[in-house]
Amino acid sequence: MSRQSDNAAGGDEYAIRVLPSLAAISTAEWQQLLGAGREGETPYNPFLNHTFLSSLEESGCVTPETGWMPQHLRLEAPDGRMIGAVPCYLKSHSQGEYVFDYGWADALERAGGRYYPKLQVSIPFTPAQGPRLLVMEGEDEASVRAALAEGLKALCARIGASSVHVTFAPVEEAQLLGSRDFLRRTDQQFHFFNEGYGSYDDFLATLASRKRKALRRERRSALENGIIVEWLTGSDITEAVLDDFFAFYMDTGSRKWGRPYLNREFYSLVAERMADDILLVMARRDGRYVAGAINFIGSDTLYGRHWGCVEEHPFLHFEVCYHQAIDFAIARGLKVVEAGAQGEHKLARGYMPVTTHSAHHIEHAGLRHAVEDYLVRERQDVEAIGDYLSARGPFRKG
Repeated sequence: MSRQSDNAAGGDEYAIRVLPSLAAISTAEWQQLLGAGREGETPYNPFLNHTFLSSLEESGCVTPETGWMPQHLRLEAPDGRMIGAVPCYLKSHSQGEYVFDYGWADALERAGGRYYPKLQVSIPFTPAQGPRLLVMEGEDEASVRAALAEGLKALCARIGASSVHVTFAPVEEAQLLGSRDFLRRTDQQFHFFNEGYGSYDDFLATLASRKRKALRRERRSALENGIIVEWLTGSDITEAVLDDFFAFYMDTGSRKWGRPYLNREFYSLVAERMADDILLVMARRDGRYVAGAINFIGSDTLYGRHWGCVEEHPFLHFEVCYHQAIDFAIARGLKVVEAGAQGEHKLARGYMPVTTHSAHHIEHAGLRHAVEDYLVRERQDVEAIGDYLSARGPFRKG
């Protein structure tokens, strides 16, 4: 994109460049972006790591052929310094996003319009919260984010995309985008909050008696068939272990989605480059692995991602994905476990409803009006359901 005037960007003019690959930004320069934008020490989010995002591209998971064409925005000061950036993709479908807009696409296309391509600002295939409008340390956060928001709208208009979707953003970014002609949307996930527990039993002590007994029974049942659960991280994550996990992921993912999003090369790349940020929870029976879940480790959050198995055992999914994640968070002193998208079944296991935020710029006036009206009602429903579920959590009353 050409150089544009915008005093809000902190100077007389700025340049927004659209990059076809994250390789166009050095690792050191990108990582500097991740330390800005909040008071105090910035929590480390592994999904925003240059390594994670570039591994998606290098492995072929994120390419024009898979419907994810990188269109990363780089905001430059007059002297050419990068002062902000956005991980952005031109999409030819709505798969792998976890904020569903299929109804919007169908409505526009039935009316004779074209919904794809669209611009997606997110971490591909990853429903985890984190900053999307990235600001270089030392720059004015509000003005740079405003410039990035305007840059997204300008790119949308220039390439003829139908819309821009900024998903799983912090609430403050969603609010800023709302002031810049984006429509705000909310949804719900379930997160575990570590209230300084010293052990899983300390957590259980906060639950109602009936819930506490049910979870103890569930955990015993999950391991009844001679199953042993292991935590693997760092150098413990070998290619042989990844082969086993990938077989689980492909088997379960093929049944759940039809075609899993990630390929085997991606797992090798991230395990080679950021193994200390990965936790594999693997279940072994009769000397071989039969199930597993992959998690990514932030500075204060454990992010649960994919699960798979080649043997079905009662409650093993809950044990490997949810109970073991709580155990690990308590052992590591992590504050939160984000267990992925949806799943009211997580409530009984100590994961409480949390509101997630996204923002959507829609070019077509008629579609925008219809979506805006719908989102008012949807936000009310999300809030009401969240209140209802919070009141029915497993914790002791009072």
